[in-house]
Amino acid sequence: MESVSKVRMQSSPRPTYGRRIVARKRTRPDDTKNCVRKLLKREISRAGNWAFNRTNSQEKFRNFHLQEEFDTHDPKAHHFLKLPFLKKRSRIVEIVAARDTVFALTHSGICAAFSRDTNKRICFLNIRDDEVIRSLFYNKNNDSLITVSVYASDNFSSLKCRTTPIEYIRRGQPDAGFPLFESESLRWPGFVEFDDVNGKVLTYSAQDRIYKVFDLKNYTMLYSISDEHVQEIKISPGIMLLIFDRAQSHVPLKILSIEDGSVLKAFNHLLHRNKKVDFIEQFNEKLLVKQENENLQILDVRNSQLTEVSRTEFMTPSAFIFLYENQLFLTFRNRTVAVWNFRGELVTSFEDHLLWYPDCNTNNIYITSEQDLIISYCKAHPDNSVEEVGSINISNILTGKCLAKIRADDPSVRISPRARANSSNIRSSVQEALEDVTALFYDEERNEIYTGNRHGLVHVWSN
Repeated sequence: MESVSKVRMQSSPRPTYGRRIVARKRTRPDDTKNCVRKLLKREISRAGNWAFNRTNSQEKFRNFHLQEEFDTHDPKAHHFLKLPFLKKRSRIVEIVAARDTVFALTHSGICAAFSRDTNKRICFLNIRDDEVIRSLFYNKNNDSLITVSVYASDNFSSLKCRTTPIEYIRRGQPDAGFPLFESESLRWPGFVEFDDVNGKVLTYSAQDRIYKVFDLKNYTMLYSISDEHVQEIKISPGIMLLIFDRAQSHVPLKILSIEDGSVLKAFNHLLHRNKKVDFIEQFNEKLLVKQENENLQILDVRNSQLTEVSRTEFMTPSAFIFLYENQLFLTFRNRTVAVWNFRGELVTSFEDHLLWYPDCNTNNIYITSEQDLIISYCKAHPDNSVEEVGSINISNILTGKCLAKIRADDPSVRISPRARANSSNIRSSVQEALEDVTALFYDEERNEIYTGNRHGLVHVWSN
């Protein structure tokens, strides 16, 4: 199963947060007594595997407790840093887990690695005293962590990438990695994008206006794209969409092979004059185009078949997530999530999945590898406009049903007795751990949810 993950970082001193859908799945044994009956029911049911998967998911997330707490703030360990803001407590903006190691990145730019084997901090990944880490990417192709950083010595103007094998980080040797893309000038508005779907890296050097595509396995350059009229590049499985500067009544487009950069198709898409383009998105052979106060257009680029969705039914979202396995896409707008197909039909509206934050931050959202579940930080009680504590909601993407919730007012959710017995690092209550959650990650291998909050604390939830 390929994971579906994409992170784009622009070379700006302001933190930018990529879109992340990470995925790996381990099949967990069903330890209930009626396992055989469940399997039989799954095989003969008209609903196929859905009913089985729903039951299995509910059991998987049942009895989740607060198991552990990690702190990214350590004044003693930060004494070597020369930037004052790096020494202050700061909220968590990104969490990544790999091989029983949890990485937490703060808004200030500190990144800490913690071991789930020992439940202790291993090290900080800032190896220079003026390094501000802006994003993380786990490269499963070679089991390494890529950090994207800016530096005070460079006036925070250029992105620098570094890869470090996970094994060295586990040994407490974060300086054992090596830099990437040193030949590229990634100054604003340049960027680097890691695409786990195709196993590629896309860089843009604004200085010479050149896009380059690298192999994510060994970081060798595959080809470059040089055209000063390219306004944007969108990556989809197997292809890239080049969006050129718009003309008055159309926008020129090219579809390229992601493997070698060869042109597969070049065409113009007609636009309404004097109306701004809200978005142009590519998904396999489907092109989605939306202009201000106009209908959504879904164009099949193979046969030029056009489907329109009324602007009253489909309003411009703040973010998309494409579900490659299910040929669907998620839209986020005003705290709500919806699922659409490429016929322009609304597939799912969620019954209890009102996002906590009005602006969609996809670091607070996780989609499982089978793309059947969405885990998010939500309003615990959607009707309560003044509540101070949110919940972690697990919902079925295809049905919209809420399968489980981790919320502070649920008496069954508590600090794990095992954690108390083992003298864990937990200092927060369940309520405090669920306040102001700013990042979320689900480790499918361990069946654990990690949340980070505004105090720079990471909490582990599992059963």
